[in-house]
Amino acid sequence: MYSFGAATRRLAVALVWLSVSIGARADPKADLLATTDLTLLPPEKLLEIDVYSPSKRPEKLSETAAAITVLTRDDIARSGATSIPEALRLVPGLDVAQVDAEQWAISARGFNDIFANKLLVLQDGRSLYTPLFSGVFWNVQDTFMEDIERIEVIRGPGASLWGANAVNGVINITTKTARDTQGLLLTGGGGTLERAFGGFRYGDQLGDDLYFRVYGKYFDREDSVFPNGNEADDAWQKGQGGFRLDWDKTETSGNLLTLQGDIYHSIGNQTFNTFAPNNPPFYSETIHQDNYRTTGGNVLARFTHSFSDPSEAADERSDLQLQFYYDRSEQDSVIFKEQRDTFDFDFQNKFAIGWWNHIVWGAGYRSSADKIGNTPTVAFYPERQTTELFNAFAQDEITILPQRLRLTVGAKAEHNDYTGGEFQPSARMLWTPTGRQTIWGAVSRAVRTPSRAEEGIVLNQPLAPAVVSIYGNQDFQAEELLAYELGYRLEARKNITLDLTLFYNVYHDLRSQEIGFSPTQPIVAPPPPPPFPPQWVPTYLANGLGGDTYGLEFAPAWQVTDWWRLQPAYSLLKMQLHAEPGSSDTTTAAFLQGSSPQQQFSLRSLMDLPHQVTFDWTLRYVDQLPAFNIHSYFALDVRVGWHPAHDLELALVGQNLLNAHHAEFAPTFIGTQRTDVPASFYGQLTWNFGGKP
Repeated sequence: MYSFGAATRRLAVALVWLSVSIGARADPKADLLATTDLTLLPPEKLLEIDVYSPSKRPEKLSETAAAITVLTRDDIARSGATSIPEALRLVPGLDVAQVDAEQWAISARGFNDIFANKLLVLQDGRSLYTPLFSGVFWNVQDTFMEDIERIEVIRGPGASLWGANAVNGVINITTKTARDTQGLLLTGGGGTLERAFGGFRYGDQLGDDLYFRVYGKYFDREDSVFPNGNEADDAWQKGQGGFRLDWDKTETSGNLLTLQGDIYHSIGNQTFNTFAPNNPPFYSETIHQDNYRTTGGNVLARFTHSFSDPSEAADERSDLQLQFYYDRSEQDSVIFKEQRDTFDFDFQNKFAIGWWNHIVWGAGYRSSADKIGNTPTVAFYPERQTTELFNAFAQDEITILPQRLRLTVGAKAEHNDYTGGEFQPSARMLWTPTGRQTIWGAVSRAVRTPSRAEEGIVLNQPLAPAVVSIYGNQDFQAEELLAYELGYRLEARKNITLDLTLFYNVYHDLRSQEIGFSPTQPIVAPPPPPPFPPQWVPTYLANGLGGDTYGLEFAPAWQVTDWWRLQPAYSLLKMQLHAEPGSSDTTTAAFLQGSSPQQQFSLRSLMDLPHQVTFDWTLRYVDQLPAFNIHSYFALDVRVGWHPAHDLELALVGQNLLNAHHAEFAPTFIGTQRTDVPASFYGQLTWNFGGKP
């Protein structure tokens, strides 16, 4: 493992100073990089980009009644991110923390955890959420990064359209069409942490209006480090491939058919603290080094028919969409094994009534079947289970005053196997007093439905000199949120934009961990036989917490010159959680409040320099995490890119600079090693033959 100390910090500071000094001397009319890079469009032009996530229909970013950030393909490429979680660091108000070489904790507006359960993530219309714990296994989610068209991130509830678990935010990842990925693209590189990585994509046309692409990728990631700087033995390797077919007849018949799929396999070194109940005494903890394997694949088919003339504006068109996908995943480790098959069907229709009403409605069904391989450390009862989800939604966007005042009302009704019916309404108002100002407000109700874990888990946590056993609870109810949001966007000048969001969230029935056994149901798995060992602490999951959170997110943009942009961002989060009367939980509220940073700040600089050179850096500040005794930290990511030819790019990237290593998060429910994120460098070459960049 490479060591980075004072020399790295001096280099990082020098790079920041270099960007400022070059910016002061460069001639804006010099040989600037010829590119269609969206990152250096004037800020007012970026506000005109169409987004889809807030309303499931195209609308201008400046006219959305939601706190939304859009990461374009160029944003992601110029950040130096090699994975989706790394790219999400660019989003203000999002909590993104790396746990070890393979695991991430990601959430919005608090409640961060490896098993965070209040954030819905989708990719090309396919939900990446697992009903095992109502969250996302980030080590499983991946794609060919060069294929990502955009990532739209909504901070705040999206449940009226997207359903349960879209409580504090929605992340919608959209990849490019096969038509836009023609030709051959090769990329590869390596460095200190990213030891080796590479990938290819090839696209071609099979016939009239029929396009395809295939891709493959592989990476070999080095160990993270312990707080003392030693290697943590958690290296990770993964291979993935996929395809996409698009039969695009929208210009003639209004039809578009898409078929796509992925397959993957990964092996990650991991060290687990395991529970061994049969070794005397009852408490026994073993350290087990293991290969954590994940394997899976998915296939998706989507048919879209437009009833409108292609010449009509995108937001005025009427169309319907049918989508089906199947997802298979397998996980295998010494403490946990799972096989899961998910089938999902979705129908959606949108149409306009005059110029004043835009209606979107739809319905869906999902079935997810699992088979669990129980161990003494983690077990689920029953070992096999199939859950079903039915849903229907409708939303009406009503124009009250043309180009001035708009009201959006909607609701989603769902039926799940745990709590039955759930109803999630929302109302949003958008007012444009002038052509350069937008004011919006929203009131929303969202729920987080129980997961497989809350109903039937048995988790034995060896915490010397005791064992804490956590039992599921079949009486666990949905967590509820009532959210209030207020936003303001201003185009102060043609080269300066401001985006401010205030929020206040009220939570009820949050998950607590109560001492003893549930008084209303039998234990799903037998405890140790009496007499109970004195070092054994039984607990069960219940809805014993409540409280509120509030804060703000501020994201201005300043186009300093036509070749230099600065993007600062600041977010503030305050959490006031408490145990409800009757709850015996004295620790979870404080833990939740201390597991997300109160303040975050970032400053991003993007420069197009002479001689086809780009120079970009992002400085990040993340506040302390008292729950894990993690101190606040600064980190710096730097990327220098050079285009010696239109279809060839060379890049040098430094990540997490300023310190040799720093802690960002720590394991929670599952006992793995506590590691730090090291500073690193890598080089990359990308060659694009005959296709779009």
